Amino acid sequence: MSSIYDYSLPRPDGTELSLSELKGKVILVVNTATGCGFTPQYKDLEELYEKYHDKGLEIVDVPCNQFAGQTPGTDEEIHEFCTLKYNTQFPQMKKSDVNGENEPPLYTYLKEQKGFEGFGKGVKAVAMGAMLKKIDKDYKNNSKIKWNFTKFLIDRDGNVVERYECTDPIDDVFGGVANLI
Repeated sequence: MSSIYDYSLPRPDGTELSLSELKGKVILVVNTATGCGFTPQYKDLEELYEKYHDKGLEIVDVPCNQFAGQTPGTDEEIHEFCTLKYNTQFPQMKKSDVNGENEPPLYTYLKEQKGFEGFGKGVKAVAMGAMLKKIDKDYKNNSKIKWNFTKFLIDRDGNVVERYECTDPIDDVFGGVANLI
């Protein structure tokens, strides 16, 4: 059986981030977008990073353009946007697909560990469900990443303990991280 530490992600400079470098840390892997209604979550992610990084949190940002083309531009342009607009300091990986034949093996593993459990309640959750029904009638029954800002929380032992969808309250993510720190 494989472990989270068997995987790596490409960095914009062509090197690889091996997740084994993050052993013993709490990790939040998130696929992001620069032109999405959820893009302001970068502010929350940076706040989370600043609050818990010194206590062992790493956030791994994977820009993705698979959802309505909401991450245009080069890796450099994406990085510049994030650092200038949201002052992000956490590591940003190379823009990658998170579903399909070109997804990094890490994403296959993450989706096997934590499948889709729904968008929760509220207006955004209903809107996401309605939109996804048009794209994938079977969206509720597969583990694919549904949209930007899906987050996977990994504990210090490398276990994938939670999957947060874009519609989950950021307070839930803060609470999940706090429980593991």
